[in-house]
This record gives sequence, C-alpha cells and structure tokens, in this order.
Amino acid sequence: MSPEDRDEPTNFLYPFIDAQEDDPESLLADLAASAQAKAAESLALRRSTLEANAAVLGQAAAEVARRFAAGGRMFTFGNGGSCTDSTTLARLFARPPVGKPLPAWPLTTDQAILTALGNDVGFELVFARQLIARAGAGDIAIAMSTSGGSPNLLAALAEARQRGLYTIGFAGYDGGAFANNPNVDACFVVRSQSVHRIQESQALLGYQLWLSVHQHLGGEQGLGAA
Repeated sequence: MSPEDRDEPTNFLYPFIDAQEDDPESLLADLAASAQAKAAESLALRRSTLEANAAVLGQAAAEVARRFAAGGRMFTFGNGGSCTDSTTLARLFARPPVGKPLPAWPLTTDQAILTALGNDVGFELVFARQLIARAGAGDIAIAMSTSGGSPNLLAALAEARQRGLYTIGFAGYDGGAFANNPNVDACFVVRSQSVHRIQESQALLGYQLWLSVHQHLGGEQGLGAA
C-alpha cells in the first residue's frame, strides 16, 4: 500500500487494515482490546447520557403519554442512519414486544412519497410536507439526528410546532440547532464526537422513552397488557 493510501482520511475507521500478519496472535489481541475499549466507552456514554437527560426524558414521556391517551399519533423521521433509528423507534411504539400498540409512523419508509416530494418540492421539505398532510394538533413529532442541524429536520420541526404537535429532537455533539430551539419542546443530547456512540446512546434513549410512556399510561395501555 502506498503512503498516499495510508494517509486516507477514512483510515481511522479501519485501524487494523494495514497490520502486519506475521504475528496473528498480536493482531487478535489488538482486535480484542479495541472491541473491549469501544464496548466500555459505549456503556459509559449510555449511562451518562441517561443521567444527563433524565429530567427532560421524564417530562417528555409524560406529555407523549398524555397525547397518546387523548388520541394523538406519533411521527418519526431522520436521515441516513438516523432514518433507520427513527423507523425502529416508531415500530417499537407501534409493534411493542409487550403492552398495547400505539399509533406511530415513520415518515421515511414510503419511497414513492419521499421521491415525489424530493423531486417536486425539494428534499428540504420531504418531512414537513408529510406532516402538513397527515399530522395535526395533539400529535407528536420526533426528529432523530447526530448533528442536530439537518435542514429538512429543522423545517419539519418548525412545521410541527406551528401545527400544535409536541416536538422532540435527538441530537449528538452539543445538540446543534436542536438545542435551545423554540421549535423543539424536548431535546435529548448525546455529548459525544463519535457518530457510532451517539446512535448507540440514542437507541437507548428511545427505548427508555417508550418504556416511560407505557409506565405513564398504565392500565390497558401499560406494560402489563401483553
């Protein structure tokens, strides 16, 4: 491999790709140590993230539960890996492992709608336009992002807030444009510089939100109603 290849900016993603294979035991030990370090880092971040967001999460869960009980619906959205995470979160509410299903939909799964809106009005409005068509006062909008600065998410949150939805933002780093934003009622921030670690902690926050909402609902909609 040439020196130029070794200096590729993405090489940090594959720290062992240039390792010498004449000492496989050493390589395996390095791989194991790296995996253990990442697991420990992820666990520590998830714990600190839950602690740091506990108050906001409690308030958000109470409001989300109140809106569900009153007939509200949840809409989730994100880009890239956060698209997958937002879909997973919506399905957790809609198809829970236990408890009563709640009305939750990801705005990222219909290819026809996404491509039509992207082509006709622009990608910045692919989520905002869906909220205009489907959502109303009393509903819930959840935007998931690592940067907290995606224009289409910010546009959707602004539209949601204007229409009377309760808005939740998941973000990494320092919260980006989601933090201290009048269009975001509750902002969960994962304070990390690693996209991987951010998304791992966001997954746990989403699960904790689901769990807390069901605990608030209780009765037929609680976790005891399998």
